[in-house]
Amino acid sequence: MSEIVKNRHDFVFLFDVKDGNPNGDPDQVNLPRADAEDQRGLVTDVCIKRKVRNYIMIEKQLKSPYDIFIRQEQVLNRIIDSASGDTIQQRQDALCQDYYDIRTFGAVLSTGDKGAGTVRGPVQFTFSRSEDRIYQAEHSITRCAVTTEEDAKKQEKREFASTFGRKSTVPYALYRMHGFISATDAKKTKFSEDDLKLLWKALINAFENDRAAARGEMSPVKLVIFKHSSHLGNALSSKLFERVEIIKNSALARGKKDYTIAVDKKALPSGIEVKEWPEENVF
Repeated sequence: MSEIVKNRHDFVFLFDVKDGNPNGDPDQVNLPRADAEDQRGLVTDVCIKRKVRNYIMIEKQLKSPYDIFIRQEQVLNRIIDSASGDTIQQRQDALCQDYYDIRTFGAVLSTGDKGAGTVRGPVQFTFSRSEDRIYQAEHSITRCAVTTEEDAKKQEKREFASTFGRKSTVPYALYRMHGFISATDAKKTKFSEDDLKLLWKALINAFENDRAAARGEMSPVKLVIFKHSSHLGNALSSKLFERVEIIKNSALARGKKDYTIAVDKKALPSGIEVKEWPEENVF
């Protein structure tokens, strides 16, 4: 593994969706999530973390030190109890060493017979929020196939109507997510520079290996990284985020070309370095 991350980072990640549902809300019959007051679209932090985990599972094939702790069919207590070490700190260190997502996002490890407390991860995401209010489109869909022999006979006699369903989409939306990387917490979990490069790679490529008809076309648009020269930071993250401005060029946006994304690099605070993808290689 490379050296531990010693610099604080703040970043802005922009992605879009076309004719898809980026993150359905189970409390609202799986409609695309939206702010109840202004109807701007929402995608949870958990949703994006899941895509990061899925990408790393594919690239690293669940091999240590890039195994994934939070994944389908994983029995968490079994993993926690099998961690080597007599103390909570030793078990945390062992789990952080083997599992990328614990090292990155942290985890609650207090379950099981032994338990390993709670790990606070250095990487934190906010909810993603669309730049404009979204239209939650609903579409009727039909299925011509049947599931039972009885329905098949009815279909032959034309006594069986097609099965109807519903599909929800957003025609188009540009989403903005903010992220934070703490050098202080990176030291605790041993989150390395190689881990950081893998995070950037996972964010940019996550949608490519997570295609589904329900999600439509989801694509990364821009990643803006603010690297601080110190571990505590050289400027407020809120002020840095204000330097990423999104200007709408059309009354009805239907693509990323309908927006202009501007990054103000003039008179940057001392100790701040800016990198932009796709203009620069970040991994």
